[in-house]
Amino acid sequence: MPITCFIRYQIDPFQREAFRRYAEAWGRIIPRCGGNLLGYFLPHEGSNDIAWGLIGFDSLAAYERYRAVLRTDPEGRANFEMAQAQRFILREERSWLEDVAGTVHQPRQVTP
Repeated sequence: MPITCFIRYQIDPFQREAFRRYAEAWGRIIPRCGGNLLGYFLPHEGSNDIAWGLIGFDSLAAYERYRAVLRTDPEGRANFEMAQAQRFILREERSWLEDVAGTVHQPRQVTP
């Protein structure tokens, strides 16, 4: 069963660019370690301190394999350490969602 890890971050709005660098690093690390990165998202309008990350996996077992690889990834460990040192993430919440077949990765049919 495909699942998505939905991560809600409360960030320091004065360190937005630090969070951007953190997210951009995951853009390299997550796919290399076996996750399907759906994206990281910074606040644009409205609340200025909530950011999101979405990572897909083919199954819970695939997620467990990803975690094992991630623990040994030097760039991944360095990214976690940088976030802890700079303290731009104030809170992090994770929810696990079951992908609804036929709704994920659907191609756009009309170009806007």
